[in-house]
Amino acid sequence: MPHGEGHDHDHPHHDHHGDDHGHHDHSEDENERPSLAHRSGAGKILFFDAPSGLSGDMIVGGLIDLGVPVAVVENALSAIDLNGYHVHLGKREQSGIFAAKFDVHVDKGQPQRSFATIRSMLEGSRLDDETRACAMRIFLHLAHAEAKVHHTSVNDVHFHEVGGVDSIVDITCAAAALTYLGAELWVSPLPMGRGFIKAAHGILPLPAPATIECLKGIETYDGGLPFEFVTPTGAAIVGAIARGVKGWPSFSPTSVGWSAGSATIEGRPNLLRVILGDASSAAIHSEHVVIETNLDDATGELMAHAIDQLLCAGALDAWATPITMKKGRPAVTLSAMAPAARADAIAATLLGETTSLGVRRYDVARTERPRRIVELVTKFGPIAIKVSEGPFGPAQVKPEFDACAKAAAAHGVPVREVIAAALNAFMNQ
Repeated sequence: MPHGEGHDHDHPHHDHHGDDHGHHDHSEDENERPSLAHRSGAGKILFFDAPSGLSGDMIVGGLIDLGVPVAVVENALSAIDLNGYHVHLGKREQSGIFAAKFDVHVDKGQPQRSFATIRSMLEGSRLDDETRACAMRIFLHLAHAEAKVHHTSVNDVHFHEVGGVDSIVDITCAAAALTYLGAELWVSPLPMGRGFIKAAHGILPLPAPATIECLKGIETYDGGLPFEFVTPTGAAIVGAIARGVKGWPSFSPTSVGWSAGSATIEGRPNLLRVILGDASSAAIHSEHVVIETNLDDATGELMAHAIDQLLCAGALDAWATPITMKKGRPAVTLSAMAPAARADAIAATLLGETTSLGVRRYDVARTERPRRIVELVTKFGPIAIKVSEGPFGPAQVKPEFDACAKAAAAHGVPVREVIAAALNAFMNQ
């Protein structure tokens, strides 16, 4: 029974054998595809239109076809210690549309990798901090899903299908491309297939158990065919990063990319459409959840680490509030706010990283200023500046503090001097 073979490389029978190690090649003329600038998606919406589902390799191919420079993914792959593969970027025609085809060819004899091994690989990599955090968030989301399916702890999870070289490549490249753009990701409702698939643990029903766990909060529907429309790697990427689901967002498209899977699907093209567009200038009203727990036995070190892990798992913000509990004991409330789609992952992180025996959650809505990032050249180098606008009075302009602090250290000046230079550059642009 067909189950998406070639749609991704998440399963052990999807082997592609090559004789290069970490080699990257592409056959298309890059001049055909205008490149998008770094952070050109800031303040914009990135939409995955996936009527035939999606996979890790389709996401990467679509982002490259959209305009993310090939060098972005090549540099990311060069920054991790991974051998035994090569990648190829080409084209595949589907229904008259010539879409990008991103393939990972893997040598035989690759080891299975645990979440701890992959986390160590990312932590020891030369990836920039933002890309590393994004990739870590995706793998952590997947680890929580696998841990629940197999009734084990996150640290003890051993990835099989999704722990191989091909999925590490797909997730690393997707993280690099998404952070390069800096856009807010939304995804269309996703089709689910029927039937069964052969995996390391035996015969599994479709959709794969880990796929469903990764897609909690993402709208799905019956795809009507015995086919693996959404692979675990694809599910992990959108489940960890997407802000939510839209049939079609209210935005003005500015760039469009296409990518293709390998399999032929009955009655439809195996294509993913990736669209970047300008969001409405009006305020954004979006639904979120706050998840929190009270702790009376947590050290400051534990709280700081838990907050870091909550942000890594996809929380938009995390904080600790001093409280007094029963018997007059001093304590803290550890809280995190996140999109509803990531509520379960945040709750699992809270329970896993603290001594809490339970968490509570409640829905919240927030009104957001539309924001964008501009990068301006100063005498201290390029500095990213966040500009928040909308119908709320004058725009707020704030240089990114971490970038200012790094530039200040490099030039031996106070950070406020770099901030002033960045604001001056903005006012005089």
